[in-house]
Order: sequence, then structure tokens, then C-alpha cells
Amino acid sequence: MSAIAPGTRVVMHYSLLLDSGYVADSSGDEPLEFMLGDGTLEPGLERHLVGLDSGAKREIAIAPGTVFPFPSKAAVQAVVRSAFPEDMPLEAGLIYEFNTPAGDVVPGRILGLEEGSVTVDFNHPLAGQSFTFMVEILEVGAPSDPRSAADEG
Repeated sequence: MSAIAPGTRVVMHYSLLLDSGYVADSSGDEPLEFMLGDGTLEPGLERHLVGLDSGAKREIAIAPGTVFPFPSKAAVQAVVRSAFPEDMPLEAGLIYEFNTPAGDVVPGRILGLEEGSVTVDFNHPLAGQSFTFMVEILEVGAPSDPRSAADEG
């Protein structure tokens, strides 16, 4: 049995549970498969996986600002109303996906509506929040593990 280390293949279930009990993110019914260090998970979450073996289950308390940054006032911006589809109903709390000039998709939460503009918060939804990172490690393997190729065929 090998332990999780940089570059290893990991198959796991996970949940990000807010203090309120709300599940902010989860692998759902399908486990997440990735290589540790490939950018699938935030580095601040990955570091908690290093050394775990298959079968490990952990609930890891994550303090505010340790994985996701604290909110930035600069990330709250006014966006012209014409940037949204004309028939789109806008209301505070709605999450909308914006395309950056580089082609990336960035979520933004609508905070308020003014005449001709919409105030949008582009901070990460978990910015400044504490949460619990719950993991169940199903499998740990080498990057060239033949089982991963056999499973796909």
C-alpha cells in the first residue's frame, strides 16, 4: 500500500462542509480521480492528503484564509447592466458566470442592482470562511498504474 505523495494518482470522495452545515462542494456519487499536484484541487487542500493511504477517512477543519484568501474589496465591482442578457432576471444572491478576456470562466455573486449597473462580488465563495474538508481515500496509485488504463478500456 502506498501513501499519497506528489505525483501519485488519487481516487477519493470529498465534501466541503460549511459551519452552517451547507455542503459547498462534493464529489457526489462519482469519486474524484486526479494526480496530486495537477491543479485539480487547491494546494491548500492537497497538502492535507499527503501521507494518507487507501481507506483513510478524515474530517479536516480548515481555518479562514488558509486555503482561500480573505475577501478583497477590489473584487467587488460594478458591471454595466448591458453585460447581462436583456431578458435575464437579476437579483441579489444570484451566481452568474463571466468570461474573462483570456477565455476563463469566473463566477460572480450579484450583491445589488442600481440603475444601469449591477454590483458583483468576484471573491471566491469560500473566501474568509472556515469549513470542514471531509475525505475518503478510495485508491492511491502510481502515475503509470496499469489499473487506471485497464479501468478505462
